[in-house]
Amino acid sequence: MKLSEIKEILPTLENVEFQLEDGTFVPEHFHVTEVGQINKKFIDCGGVIRDEKAVNFQLWNADDYEHRLKPGKLLSIIRLSEEKLGIEDNEIEVEYQSNTIGKYDLEFDGKVFVLKSKTTACLAQDACGIPSEKEKKNLSELPVNNSNACTPGGGCC
Repeated sequence: MKLSEIKEILPTLENVEFQLEDGTFVPEHFHVTEVGQINKKFIDCGGVIRDEKAVNFQLWNADDYEHRLKPGKLLSIIRLSEEKLGIEDNEIEVEYQSNTIGKYDLEFDGKVFVLKSKTTACLAQDACGIPSEKEKKNLSELPVNNSNACTPGGGCC
């Protein structure tokens, strides 16, 4: 989800709710402690220099059980970050603490924002020598050539 998309969705909501893919909700008293832009410049294993940008939201749980972030407040935080930091309209990455700080992609299911698990991948598979995954076949589905088959008493085994 891009920043422009969340800005369109927020005015239509009564509450801001985040949910993990497994159905667990981020507690309703969460805080958005950061809105920023992450600029990542790196070289992949194939020697290609890459530049990535993402908008970053950091969610944090506090013992402030009376707190509830309203859509208008989050929208004002986003607008302030655009004005003061020059944040661009990029994909949103959400940081959320579970056992460690997790990074998630963001989607909207029509009611709540869903934190989607991210995965790693090789960006230069053609250059780093990792073979492509071979097609797996079930042995029982392979054709059988009976002309070379051993039979009991045939002397081949």
